[in-house]
Amino acid sequence: MKRLKVGMISFAHGHAHSYLKSLLELPEVEIVGIADEKSSRVEAVVSKHGLRYFADYRELLKTDADAVVICSENVNHAAQVIAAAEAGKHVLCEKPLGLSVAEMERMIEVCETNGVQLMTAFPCRYLAAVAKAKRAVDQGEIGEILAIKGTNRGTAPGGWFTDPSLSGGGALLDHTVHVMDLMNWFTGSKVTDVYAYCNTLFHEGLEVDDAGMIHVKFANGTIGVLDTSWSRPKSFPTWGDVTLEIVGSKGHLSIDAFAQSNMLYSDSLGKGVSTYYGDPMDFYMVRAFVHALLAGESVPITGLDGLRSTEVALAGYRSVKQGESVAIS
Repeated sequence: MKRLKVGMISFAHGHAHSYLKSLLELPEVEIVGIADEKSSRVEAVVSKHGLRYFADYRELLKTDADAVVICSENVNHAAQVIAAAEAGKHVLCEKPLGLSVAEMERMIEVCETNGVQLMTAFPCRYLAAVAKAKRAVDQGEIGEILAIKGTNRGTAPGGWFTDPSLSGGGALLDHTVHVMDLMNWFTGSKVTDVYAYCNTLFHEGLEVDDAGMIHVKFANGTIGVLDTSWSRPKSFPTWGDVTLEIVGSKGHLSIDAFAQSNMLYSDSLGKGVSTYYGDPMDFYMVRAFVHALLAGESVPITGLDGLRSTEVALAGYRSVKQGESVAIS
């Protein structure tokens, strides 16, 4: 069996644990090690799975790894992707891809120059309801998309996510990119105009926004709006939601991506607990990355996809600052 050697850089983002679990479930993957400057973030998984630890990600890049998965703080994505590409490693990078259009363009350019692939981590494409709706749209079941509305409302993640020097922004950035990627994917078009609002409404003392609305116009004429926030309280039974309402010239689609769940109400727990039983989107995404590399095929979600969603969030912040709609070239 042909095997892919994969390393992981940073467990700053919680998704790293799910991505590691997914890699461990793939027999065609060999994990060469985990790099994290904070050993406390990874010592448990390193010990449990007998993995090699690197305090410096540059040492990991000197190994014979074929690819790396990057789950660091947003501010570190660009430098680590570029270093990985220059070391000849393919990359799966956590969202948002970068914190400026210029640095994302540089990341993509360096990967192309060094002949490696860059994939952006957008697992929501692999949710069952989303995938089925995409097939329906592609088959013309609702005609031409005229308008699209989405939500990504979750709980405040805390930690470095609320430190603008590490995150680059708040909920408008963190919760725009996933669903905006879905909007880009469904419409097959590029956003040209953005008007946004954001503020800190739910958590006192935050240095970043925790609520926002972002309105967009696509090059093909489709209009869209996205409710993006950290508005869910800690007692809420789920971390949040991903929903889409798609209005077509021949029909309408409603998507509640995490509706496949059971609710448990227990006095001992003190709140309702939601248990998701739907398809494992992280596993399907990681498997798609691995299989594409082993087959010598293009990764299904590119660096350009990551740029296209992130540039909308960044334009949203410019819109808030200027108090008017801004164009994306």
